[in-house]
Amino acid sequence: MSKQENNTGKEFAFTVQDFDRVRALIYKRAGISLAIGKQEMVYSRLARRLRARAMTSFVAYLDALEAGRMQDEWESFTNALTTNLTSFFREAHHFPLLAEHVKNLKGPITVWCSASSTGEEPYSIAMTLCEAFGTLTPPAHIIATDIDTNVLATATSGVYPIERLDKMSPERARKFFLRGKGEQAGMVRVRSELRQMITFKPLNLLAEGWPLSGQFDVIFCRNVMIYFDKDTQRKILARFVPLMKSDALLFAGHSENFLYVSDALKLRGKTVYELAAGQGALRSSNNM
Repeated sequence: MSKQENNTGKEFAFTVQDFDRVRALIYKRAGISLAIGKQEMVYSRLARRLRARAMTSFVAYLDALEAGRMQDEWESFTNALTTNLTSFFREAHHFPLLAEHVKNLKGPITVWCSASSTGEEPYSIAMTLCEAFGTLTPPAHIIATDIDTNVLATATSGVYPIERLDKMSPERARKFFLRGKGEQAGMVRVRSELRQMITFKPLNLLAEGWPLSGQFDVIFCRNVMIYFDKDTQRKILARFVPLMKSDALLFAGHSENFLYVSDALKLRGKTVYELAAGQGALRSSNNM
């Protein structure tokens, strides 16, 4: 429908029924509960997909998705509706606690960053581990996952506009980043030692199987649960528990409270959790 045909002044008609279909599809696909007030945001992001697919209406686009005629579009649909707000050392109070925690651990340290977005969070974790052990090659490995394959590509490259480092200390910036020259002027790249510490891979927290093995010393799941309803949160947290070592820490976002949805966890610090008493035995029995 053209602008001339659409009395809303928009390029495409987008009804309440269309929005409800989008909400149902993204909930089924990614567990994301879109609020009623997100209708304009959804229109803006998905209108780009209609243009990319040379489609003229949301009805046709959604019909094609649901009928399985555009299997290759599901990834772009999900990517378009995923919010990726992040920065280096976001919620800075978590990182000193992380550093103190890993200093007391023995053996190779394993960390899962479950919503890595464009990479700032896992690289902040890597920098913290390097500083904690005083080396660019600490005994640690980070698995960084995200449902959005576009942001994973950015994260894997480790290349960012230099402005992203504005809030970082000059010493830290010099130690962990390389400045671009020539055509790359104005950009920085994370040092190869940090990139080698991290394995980036796609993962949908709602998928039946997660491509993970073993248990983790630390899990970061920050500012993700706010997009899920309580039932989905409860199911995901229940799946985290068997993946946590007995002394593992789980880091949440500043507006998230896991105590209301899981009795398997207890607070260790501000939005930082550990397994509640008795969970070690339960976890072991579940893994048998």
